[in-house]
Amino acid sequence: MILIIVGILIVVLVLYVIVSYNALVREKNKVKTNWAQIDVVLKRRADLIPNLVETVKGYAKHEKETLDSVMQARNTYMNASIPSEQMEAAGELTQALNKIKACVNSPAASICSQALNKIMAISEAYPDLKANTNFVSLQNELTQTEDKISFARQFYNDSVYSYTNKLEMFPSSIIASLFHFERFDYFEINENDKEIPEVKF
Repeated sequence: MILIIVGILIVVLVLYVIVSYNALVREKNKVKTNWAQIDVVLKRRADLIPNLVETVKGYAKHEKETLDSVMQARNTYMNASIPSEQMEAAGELTQALNKIKACVNSPAASICSQALNKIMAISEAYPDLKANTNFVSLQNELTQTEDKISFARQFYNDSVYSYTNKLEMFPSSIIASLFHFERFDYFEINENDKEIPEVKF
């Protein structure tokens, strides 16, 4: 009788470990999938930047330094290989793109964004550029892409939150430590992006 009870307890314990392990794997995969979605949108944004720079170059040949700094920020992102590097580089690109938006129409600010902010300031100095349909189209695509990044960031952070809870809550925390499940970082905006930019008319 005792052997039957011990056998049942062992079976229940093994089943619990299997179910908990699978739940942790499912949450981890959700985090990775959501990061992959962010990566796709970030790459799209990085691909739009050369087109924007080339469009501006046609109107402002003497602004080479500004345009080069924008491309450098974009290349930093493209060379990032691991999620933490990609997050940091994406933050720099976000800052750059936010400055572009602040100069032309809407609020936002940051580091690489200083360079992109200069591009938008250039567009103010060249009315023909502001009226250029390719430039306007690129601006609109960047705005849409930024919105997609924002939504993807929210889904990613939600999945990291759920996964982190499973890692920390008892008893699944025991399974997580036994099988060495790693934590994921939240994709947070940096302090510069939290500031309200000054918009001048």
